[in-house]
Amino acid sequence: MTSVAVAEDWPWFLGLRHDGTSAETSVNLEWPEDGPKVLWKQEIGTGYSAPSTLGERLVIHHRQGDKEIVSCRNVNDGSVVWEHGYESEFSDPYGYNNGPRCSPVLTETHCYTLGAEGRLCCTDMKTGKVVWQHALKEKHDLPRWFFGVGCSPILDGDRLIVFVGGQPNSGVVAFNTSDGSIAWEAVGKQTWDGAIDAHTKEPYRWTGSEMVISYSSPLIATIHGQQHLLCLVRQGLVSLDPATGEENFHYWFRSKTHDSVNAARPVVIDDQIFLTAAYEVGSALLKVKPDGKSFTEVWRDEENMLAHWSTPIHVDGFLYGFSGRHENQGELRCVRVEDGKVMWESTGFSGTASDLARDRQTGKIIDRKTGKAVPFPYFGRGSLIQVGDRFVVLGERGTLAVVHVDSKEFKEDRRTSFDEIGYPAWAAPVLSNGRLYLRSEDWLLSLDLRDGQVKADKAAISER
Repeated sequence: MTSVAVAEDWPWFLGLRHDGTSAETSVNLEWPEDGPKVLWKQEIGTGYSAPSTLGERLVIHHRQGDKEIVSCRNVNDGSVVWEHGYESEFSDPYGYNNGPRCSPVLTETHCYTLGAEGRLCCTDMKTGKVVWQHALKEKHDLPRWFFGVGCSPILDGDRLIVFVGGQPNSGVVAFNTSDGSIAWEAVGKQTWDGAIDAHTKEPYRWTGSEMVISYSSPLIATIHGQQHLLCLVRQGLVSLDPATGEENFHYWFRSKTHDSVNAARPVVIDDQIFLTAAYEVGSALLKVKPDGKSFTEVWRDEENMLAHWSTPIHVDGFLYGFSGRHENQGELRCVRVEDGKVMWESTGFSGTASDLARDRQTGKIIDRKTGKAVPFPYFGRGSLIQVGDRFVVLGERGTLAVVHVDSKEFKEDRRTSFDEIGYPAWAAPVLSNGRLYLRSEDWLLSLDLRDGQVKADKAAISER
């Protein structure tokens, strides 16, 4: 462990670099059998929104009853600093929970949130007072969504970039952060009308009833010295100039299945863009040309990585991520960037199923040999973040594991679980200033990964 301790905030979806990686160095992943110390836990309302942190404050967006609530908490004990709520009538048509899906975006002065039925809200970070807000479905022509609004906004200077999904050309909208006015709108008919459908090989004809909404959050990357706003919408990838909304290029990347979404974020590797989706789509690698207006398809594979919603992480020429549309198809995979070859895959369990049993009273999984409860053996469609040479993995039934960054084999150090984090644990873990935050449909947990605190606890135990 380096002597220089680096700590980071996690102020928006997937952290400072928007890719699920952490640069924190004073983090201890050598947990005891019962897992890291729980600093605090708080009951919260429903939703799939991961918390965001900045300094001493954490913001969680959740739903209680018929209200969506933006709640600012103290990171030391989870106590409420401020909160405000508004009415929500959203009901998920597929029976999933009715809470927010998007992570808050935090700055020193403001908090930006996007609710499940499209309420975009700017809140004063110090007081909790609403600065401006929009009901997007009242201001834009929005076709019916599958699972509500689910893509987290991003900041670009004084613009907030939001996947609105409006017809005919409001798929992506840039709002001025000062007052919520619109800076530019793009993506829709102007992008896809006449584009070649990769499946039919025929030009696509725009009808005006298409869903342009996405569940993959936007990303800004510098490629060949030029900034690209990468938007993986329902029809495929669009690269825009983030300052003006002018299109650079687009690429058809959509399932044949109507009831389908693109949800994993694009991954940028130098001048290449990796895309992946479930619903029999698979993945593709594009190479952007120096002009920034065109690209070549390096490879496309329908089977190597089918990420449902969790964004893969790139490390040294390899991509690590979860593949599979359904839980029983969920596997953690390592894929080589240059050719898309699967290097290894793991469900998270390599033992014998007959050695396990379920306790009828508690519902927990029991090791028959030891008689002890163990974390759920399979990851399912999990999520992961990178901390140095390790991944912190969260399975969708709450299994928390530490896995090596290793392109040759799946290698796990340890795993644990907490009663409060159960199915569906679909929000990715958040690591901020030595604390790991986990969110379920009912609970928010803060776990202590601070290296100094772990060493102090061990010393205290040895003195007893």
